[in-house]
Parts: sequence; structure tokens; C-alpha cells
Amino acid sequence: MAETIAITGGRVVPIEGDPVDGGTVLLRDGKIAAVEGPGFAVPSGADVVDAAGKWVLPGFIDAHAHAGVSEEAVGWAGQDTNERTDPVAAHVRALDAINPADQGFRDAIGGGVLAVNVNPGSANPIGGQTVAIKCWGRTVDEMVLREPAGLKSALGENPKRVYGERNETPSTRLGTAAVIRGAFVAAQNYQAKLAAAAASAAGSAAAPGDSGPVDRDLKLEALGRVLRREIPWRQHCHRADDIATAMRMAREFGYDLVIDHGTEAYLLADQIAAASIPVVIGPLLTSRSKVELRNRSLANPGRLAAAGVTIAITTDHPVVPIHFLIHQATLAVKEGLDPVTALRAVTIHPARIIGVDSRIGSLAAGKDADLVIWSGDPLDVMSRAERAYVDGREIYRYDYDRREGVFASW
Repeated sequence: MAETIAITGGRVVPIEGDPVDGGTVLLRDGKIAAVEGPGFAVPSGADVVDAAGKWVLPGFIDAHAHAGVSEEAVGWAGQDTNERTDPVAAHVRALDAINPADQGFRDAIGGGVLAVNVNPGSANPIGGQTVAIKCWGRTVDEMVLREPAGLKSALGENPKRVYGERNETPSTRLGTAAVIRGAFVAAQNYQAKLAAAAASAAGSAAAPGDSGPVDRDLKLEALGRVLRREIPWRQHCHRADDIATAMRMAREFGYDLVIDHGTEAYLLADQIAAASIPVVIGPLLTSRSKVELRNRSLANPGRLAAAGVTIAITTDHPVVPIHFLIHQATLAVKEGLDPVTALRAVTIHPARIIGVDSRIGSLAAGKDADLVIWSGDPLDVMSRAERAYVDGREIYRYDYDRREGVFASW
């Protein structure tokens, strides 16, 4: 008989829907079976978890981080974020470099973050394929929610610096844009060749000059998925002019754009909102370490949200430790972000951006039983994630006597 767990008596914050005081969340077969109010009759035989005085929320999601590919405390051996040898690295996959044993995943769980979209880095104009994963599992294959979940690209200082220092293309902003455009044009040509080959194969006789099957090209296949709008284009850009370039190229090639970082996105907030482009904003707890960050502000998430832009908040882990995700949201609230939007920016908004909202991001019947019991309001910096569940299994509990988190065994 499958285990049934009833988390009762807490303040249930489903994210999509009003909070319920004294509510019950019923877990069965790794899924959420019900979200009910006071007076719900718990099924006989269920394991009851008393959450009176606690808050119950879906696991948080960081839509842009490098957990597992930029491992902590291991030096160069664990740094697999950027394949710096090719400005067009559309064929590389974050999936192939993630180490589930990275301490960052356990830190994430201790901070209530149960899922993350792992991105390649921003050294290249086109950096590679992202993957959405849960933060718990023995192998990354067990953790995958969606793969690929996007294709990473970078504008601005990073690719300009990396290749400019070598005196290679691209060493300027116009060179970076040209590299990206050239790659998309090549992908369009590749798709046209595939279509022509398919049409020829479907005919009764080979077309004149038909050269047979088209040789596979992994880079162009990946870019084709963006052009067909199967996955979004994840555009690293901070400065307003780079954001404008990102929007210009998205219009030119017709793909779905997500703005990552968006430090100066507030300067173009009306245009971004009108185009329905989401912004994954952050990291917010950093120094202004380069020119692009001179307008970094904790008020920016609130400015974007007030203009109607859909936002998610990111740590860009390990730039900001991933368990500080909710603290960034808290400080953004302090600087004007609506508290309801702040919680959505670490739950349902990132879930939608990375294409996994049918499974996680809110508490609703049928979704994965990935949730966290908090000691209080998670936007209160003194609150703590006390228990975490992934697929209906308790995988973490905070031990107050030992003053440390205790994880389940595999």
C-alpha cells in the first residue's frame, strides 16, 4: 500500500489561490492528492504531520543557477560551467556536467529550494543547453524535470572579454551579435535542407541534384529547437542596450526570449511588458563588480513587477549561495516588491519560465508532492525550512538540538 501523508493544521500557501489557515495538504503516490481547508477528514491510515503554527509552501525554484556544474570547495576540477573553446557551443549540455554530490544541492534544500534550472555560463555568445532538475537524486538522470529547458546565450561584457583577451571573434558587442545571427542563419539553412531532403524522400523519385540525407549537426539541431519555439532562448544581458539587442534579435528570428539578469531591464520595462518577455532578475546580493552592474538595485524587481513584467528571482548560484534565494526576495519586498509577487517569483513564475509548471511551482492536486514546511513566514529572515518533501518523501528535516539539517539516505 502506497504511503499517504497528511500535513495538517498549518497555514497553507498554495501560491495559485488564497492562503488557507488550518489547512491540510494530502500526499499520495508521490503526488499532491488534495489541498483542503479546516475540517477536512484525513483518510484512515494516513501518516499525520502536525504543522500547526507552521507555513506550508511549494518548494522554491531558482530559474538560473550553476549548481552541480560549478561545484563548491573543489577548485578547478569541479568547474564545468563554460566550454570556452568555441563561441558557438549550442551543442553542449549542462546535463552532462552536473554532479549531484555538489554541496550546493543540499544547501538549496536547506533553504527551501527544491528545483533549479542549471545553465551553462556566459563566456560564449552561445553557451549551451540548460536543464531543469530537482535538487535531490543519486544521478542527474533521476533529477531531470525537463531537458533541454532552454538554450543559453550571452551579450555584453563577458563574451567580449573572454574572446577579446585572445584577440579572437567576438571582441565587441557588434561582433557578439553577429556571431549569434550567423548561427541562427546557419540553423535556418540547415532546417531548409532537412525539409528538402524529407520532401525528396517522400516523392516517387529523387529530385534533380539530390545528394541524399543531410549530415547531422548537433549545434544546428539545438538552434533549430529554439527557432521552432520548442525551448526558449535564455539571454544573459544586464545593460539596457544589450537588452534592446536581445529583443531586436528575438523579433528578427521569431523565438521565445527570456531575459536573464536584466539589471537595467527596469529602464525598458514598458517594452518588455508589452512583448510579454519574462525577466529572471538577479543576483541581487552582489557588489557592482563590473560596469554592467552599476545600476544594480534591490528595488529593481519591484519596478519591473509594477510595470507588468513577469519576474523570477535568481541567485545565479554560486554567485550568491542558493539557500539565500528567499532572502533576496525578502529584501526586494523591503524595497517595494509586493509580497505575493515575491513568493510567486520563486515558485510558479520560474516554473512557467522553464516549462515545468504542470508539475511544480504551486500546491495543487495532481502536481508533484514537492513542498516545504516552514517555521513561519518564509519572507521573515528568521524563519527556517523545517521539513522538505520531494515526490512525497521526506528528504530533509532540521534538527534543532544539533542545529543542523539532517538528510534522508538514498
